[in-house]
Amino acid sequence: MISAALVLFGVIGYTRLSVRELPDIDPPIISVSTTLPGANAQVVETAVTDVLEEELSTIQGLRTLSSSSSEENSQIVLEFNLDRPVDVAAQDVRDKVSRVRGRLPVDVLEPVIAKQQADAQPFFWLALSSPNYDLMQLSDVADRLVKARLQSLAGVGSAGVFGERRFAMRVWVQPDQLSARALTVQDVESAITARNVEIPAGRIESTRREFSVRSLGELKNPREFGELVVTSQGGQVVKLKDVAHVELAPEDTRSIFRYNGNPAVAIGVVRQSKANLIDVAQRIREAIPGIQQTLPPGVKLETAFDGSVFVTHSINDARLTLLIAAILVVLIIFVFLRNLRATIIPGLAIPASIVATFAIMYFLGFSINNFTLLALTIAIGIVVDDAIIVLENAYRHQEELHEAPEQAAVNGTNEIGFAVIATTIALVAVFTPLGFLRGSTGRLLSEFGIAVAGAVVISGFVALTLTPMLCAKVLRVPHEHGAVFKVLERGFNAVAERYAALLQTALRHRGIVVAGTVVTVALAFVLYKNLKQELIPDDDRGFFLVVAFGPEGSSLAYTDGYVRQVEQIIGKTPGVQGYFTIVGGFAGGVNRAFVGVILKDWSERKNSVQQLVGMLFPQLFGLAGVQAFPYSPGALGFSQPVQFVVQHPDIARLAQAMDTLVPQARAIKGLTNVDTDLRFNKPELRVTFDRDRAEDLGVPVRDVAAALQTFLGGRRVSTFTRNDKLYYVMVQLDSTHRNTPSDMSGIYLRGRGDQLVQLAALAKVEEGVGPRQINHFNRVPSFTLSASLNPGFAQGEALDSLDRLARRVLPPGSTTALAGDSREFRESGGALYFAFGVALLVVFMVLAAQFESLVHPLTVLLAVPLAVTGALATLLVAALLHRPGGTINLYSEIGMVLLIGLVTKNSILLVEYTNQLKARGLDAVAAVVEAGRIRLRPILMTSVATIMGAIPVMIGVGAGSASRRPLGYAIVGGIFFSTALTLFVVPVGYVLLDRLTARQASRVRVARPVEAD
Repeated sequence: MISAALVLFGVIGYTRLSVRELPDIDPPIISVSTTLPGANAQVVETAVTDVLEEELSTIQGLRTLSSSSSEENSQIVLEFNLDRPVDVAAQDVRDKVSRVRGRLPVDVLEPVIAKQQADAQPFFWLALSSPNYDLMQLSDVADRLVKARLQSLAGVGSAGVFGERRFAMRVWVQPDQLSARALTVQDVESAITARNVEIPAGRIESTRREFSVRSLGELKNPREFGELVVTSQGGQVVKLKDVAHVELAPEDTRSIFRYNGNPAVAIGVVRQSKANLIDVAQRIREAIPGIQQTLPPGVKLETAFDGSVFVTHSINDARLTLLIAAILVVLIIFVFLRNLRATIIPGLAIPASIVATFAIMYFLGFSINNFTLLALTIAIGIVVDDAIIVLENAYRHQEELHEAPEQAAVNGTNEIGFAVIATTIALVAVFTPLGFLRGSTGRLLSEFGIAVAGAVVISGFVALTLTPMLCAKVLRVPHEHGAVFKVLERGFNAVAERYAALLQTALRHRGIVVAGTVVTVALAFVLYKNLKQELIPDDDRGFFLVVAFGPEGSSLAYTDGYVRQVEQIIGKTPGVQGYFTIVGGFAGGVNRAFVGVILKDWSERKNSVQQLVGMLFPQLFGLAGVQAFPYSPGALGFSQPVQFVVQHPDIARLAQAMDTLVPQARAIKGLTNVDTDLRFNKPELRVTFDRDRAEDLGVPVRDVAAALQTFLGGRRVSTFTRNDKLYYVMVQLDSTHRNTPSDMSGIYLRGRGDQLVQLAALAKVEEGVGPRQINHFNRVPSFTLSASLNPGFAQGEALDSLDRLARRVLPPGSTTALAGDSREFRESGGALYFAFGVALLVVFMVLAAQFESLVHPLTVLLAVPLAVTGALATLLVAALLHRPGGTINLYSEIGMVLLIGLVTKNSILLVEYTNQLKARGLDAVAAVVEAGRIRLRPILMTSVATIMGAIPVMIGVGAGSASRRPLGYAIVGGIFFSTALTLFVVPVGYVLLDRLTARQASRVRVARPVEAD
């Protein structure tokens, strides 16, 4: 009943676990956004970014501090260690910013401090389009009808409108009309601010009644704004319509969104942090038809991107893999035992152990994701091992010793109990070091390791409780067997006898076995050097991105013209289901764009994402006006796999370093789409003031900057209400008067004695180039070189090539660092080597405590280097066959850590039973031969069961399978290779170490003085 209770708790935990693609590895990230109106990138850097960075860099637990200073905007991103609570970090940032607020420029807007989480990014995108409505009307429909309904769904955190054309009252000022009436733009702003206002006026009270008083001073429509009086000159009234064109128009037109080539508005849905991704997506899909019915005729709501599709397929495929592994393991047990009753007993250990593990995952706050499901799939072959060992021993006691079922169960369990406990503790000990790992790799491995360890602990409990009970009540060894049983039994006996003969031969030629073992271990180093390295293998995620950017200074219309050509190419690509386009805005500037390409279901297309990217690359490369390239995002984010940061305290030397490094980086054959985030060719107009002249004319420089901001950038000067929503009133120069640099000379300002002063009288306008943005990494000026990889060129090769190039060409004083996936790759490698070494040490100490010896643990661990060699050899074979995942990566490294526990189980079975036989009086050679013969069948059963549990992972088909395969390669190759060799190497090692210890003991006895009578 205890096992049934564990299963019940597991079922309850399973229903309450959230579903994710990967464990929650999102670091605490805080952003500080600050706006300084009218300032260029250099001014923002010195006046805002440097001041804030100096204070923020002292916060505890800070991992990286990066910033970008661009026109009018400072963006600082602080990434903290994973163990730092994001709320505490955010409060520390607020405290630091408040301390330096007084040192920032007077005109700076209040810094905006925000917590950034991966869960706070939209995972579900909807497109709203119509041939009958313009984008302003669609934006209003999206805001009022769609967004509100989506936010009311369970599990939805928020919904945002992108590509929005929000209503605004645009006041397009005509400078010639202003100057003709001796007015400036400040006069227009002041008139709107003073005459468009609605303030609560209080109430009128009497003894019996009261009235609230509303002052209806707010203007509502373009006609009312046009009638607004700007000034009265000599009895002549100047109205706003006399000096400006007023209309209801979009607040911002510097971005474009399209879905399948048609203008649209996007709605991005963000789920709550702990909500079930698949369930939330299902609720959204179910709500779409109801929302569609509320929309005006002709307005269509479509799903542009559903981030749950890949996760759903991947999780379902992982579940199917788990089920297939369970079936294969049970079949293997049946083949070895040829007894249905005997097969049922370890078969029950699978649900008892695996299902109960979900309860542990629930209480630890884990989720159902690819790592935990992969852990349970591999665990299927492990959890039956203990049950198989106990069952096989009870079966042998019934068959060979002719004991009653109850007695056989008791004696068999007592005989094998120590080995079960030892193997369970050894396996759990393997995962102990994972708890010491930091960063994203540590978080990934902890969920994997704890899931396996939890299943192993429960399986050990089941093997010592449920399995003996079932052996006593269910297991019956028949006295007569069928023909198939006899054939297989003769085969097993022949294998056992042949093995015993080979083992005796190996024991007579121990030198050859030792030499072969040394060669095998040396081979592991050779194999490792010949394998490529990467973080996570590429997977077909069902979509890819196309990034396009034009020359610095390109307009939105210029960029959009070429992006439409990109869309035409994508539309003709086979296997494409749809695509959405963002130009400007979210893409990072009016000269930049990206296209999200959604592919058909995996079963409906012939080409993988990687193949389609390869097909598109030469077509997009042929576009002359923009640089466009496709790439497939990885599992950990949307950045490219290579993120190489170069730092230098001198911005001029940094620019030289970039000019030297980037061309040579593009010459590296395996790199493609090489680009940097530092540009010094952004066209700009520099306004320099004759300050003496300005002082003589009585024009403050501040007024000049404010006028330029209003005329050229637009300024929010007031608000108005439309359909119970608040919108901005914006004043800006009419577009026909700001097309060329010479148009700036027509701007007039108010001088001394209310005289108008032309801008050209006190300022000079010059054309030049400057940086688009200035980046810092850990407070040092920097640029980040990003690149994609050609097929066959691994991430490790790319970073090593860039390291060598940087050492050769960068000027003195330069330093390098890594960001994004590249940083995770480097950190994960070191972390896993640490975990592997510590796991070996911990297992050795655990075995030493269990065997009360320092010799036997060494014998047991002889299997580990053999398993590693087998794993590396299998990975190399996969690479030579051009199979995905034939590299040293996160999954294959996890497999090799796991092998420590898996292969020591077989060694423990041999060594522990050999010790029992020696205790009964047999010498070392006879004991190891007999132990090998008796333990051969359970060793083969457990090894083949583990291999069968990993084969579905190794073969893996479907979404997410490519990244999981390396783990299967490592487990199958390591177990197969080590099992074949361990059966000979461990007995030989046991005999050699036993004789060595006996010789040492005899020397101690001889050296001990003899006492006289």
